[in-house]
Amino acid sequence: MEEEALAGVAVVLAAVVRQEDGDMKSLAELFLTKEEQDKITLAVQAAEKRTTGEIVPMVVTKSDEYPLAALVCSASLSIPSSLLLSVIIGQRIWIGPENMWLFLALFSLTFLPLYFWVHRTDRLKYYFLNQGHVETQVSKSALAAFYSQGLYKTAADNGILLYISVLEKKVWILADSGINSRISQTIWDKVVDQLTYGIKQKNQCQAICSAIQSIGEILQEHFPYEKGDKDELHNLIIE
Repeated sequence: MEEEALAGVAVVLAAVVRQEDGDMKSLAELFLTKEEQDKITLAVQAAEKRTTGEIVPMVVTKSDEYPLAALVCSASLSIPSSLLLSVIIGQRIWIGPENMWLFLALFSLTFLPLYFWVHRTDRLKYYFLNQGHVETQVSKSALAAFYSQGLYKTAADNGILLYISVLEKKVWILADSGINSRISQTIWDKVVDQLTYGIKQKNQCQAICSAIQSIGEILQEHFPYEKGDKDELHNLIIE
């Protein structure tokens, strides 16, 4: 029985290490294959043939490091493991199975490595995220990306960012002033809802292409294509 318990703890710790190994490629890099990225680029180019608007899909691994989520996750794994190990090890040595110092020592030995791995392992953090904090961080990160990628620099102030944060499974649409003056945010919210649903169904490529097509059709009504219009921004950004 004791050997089975120790084996269980070892399996948990090994799973964390394997999870980190699987994250050598970021979530953003794993989110779309090269072929899917090419399809999305073509979808952007097709949409921009109908409008002077600039559509920029951007896929990022996460919008924040979420250290609190890593802390809670590590504690949730290390506390029960340390309690179990305290009973098993304490029975075999003179200090006994209920010694607090033994528990604290084992907690320190398990918590620190777990926190190190979990902090770097995005998928585990997902289950410990505070959704209110997530909404704030995704919106802030999308706004920062809007300016860092120069979407505010288009000639007609009609750049639009389709921001996808993979870890949080969140989508954010930000448009420049020229678009906001003519198109209501509720229109974009519908596109966000449809795209978010597609991502949760693991049909992200088709969902993104459909969202780009919808955005292009909406922009065409207010910013129809003009001869000589130039492609001013990236057609796809992966970070």
